[in-house]
Amino acid sequence: MPAPSLLLAAFGPELAGLDRQPPPGWAVATTGIGAIAAAVETCRLVRELRPHRVLFLGTCGAYDGRLAVGDLVAGASAIATSVEEAEGRAFRPQAETRRWGATWPLPLPAHDVAVPPAITLTEDGARALARVATVEHLELTGVFAACAAAGVPVAAALGVANRVGPGAHDEWKREHARVSAALVEALRHTVLAAGS
Repeated sequence: MPAPSLLLAAFGPELAGLDRQPPPGWAVATTGIGAIAAAVETCRLVRELRPHRVLFLGTCGAYDGRLAVGDLVAGASAIATSVEEAEGRAFRPQAETRRWGATWPLPLPAHDVAVPPAITLTEDGARALARVATVEHLELTGVFAACAAAGVPVAAALGVANRVGPGAHDEWKREHARVSAALVEALRHTVLAAGS
C-alpha cells in the first residue's frame, strides 16, 4: 500500500472539516500551536506514518497592504525571525538554520512566511517584519524543519485572516473560520484530490 500524503494544521478548525472527512489518500492530524510543538508533532507523525509528502494548512496575518484578508497564498519559505532581529536589536549565529523552503509547488501565489516566537502586536513590529516576509505564522518553521530533516517533501497553503498589529487577534477571531473554509475549498479539487 502506498504511503499516504499527510495533511496538517495547527488545530482542528483550520482543517475546515477535513479532520472529520479526510480526502482519499490523505492522513489528517494537528500539530499544536507554536513552532516547537509543530516540529515535535510533525517529527512524530512523519516517523510513524512515513508519508509520501506533507501539506500544512493554516491562517496567517498580513504585514502590510501587499495582501488582504481572504487572500490565499503558498508558503515559499518559512523564516525563523523576531521583531528584535528585524530591528537590529538581536541576531542569530551564522551557523543556525533560519530558513526552510517549500519543496513541492502549490497552485497559489508564493510568499515568504515569517515565524516569530509570538504574535506581533505593534504596527512598528509589523513594519519591521514586512522587510523579511509578507505574512506571519506561528508553526511553519517547525513543520518545514521537521520535513527537511526527514527528507519528506512539504508545502504550505495559508489564508490571510488578519492584518498584523494591535487589532489582529480580534480580526482573526472574526475571520479565521471563513478563511480556512475558503482555503480548503480552493484546494479541494486540485491538490487535495491528488492524494498520494
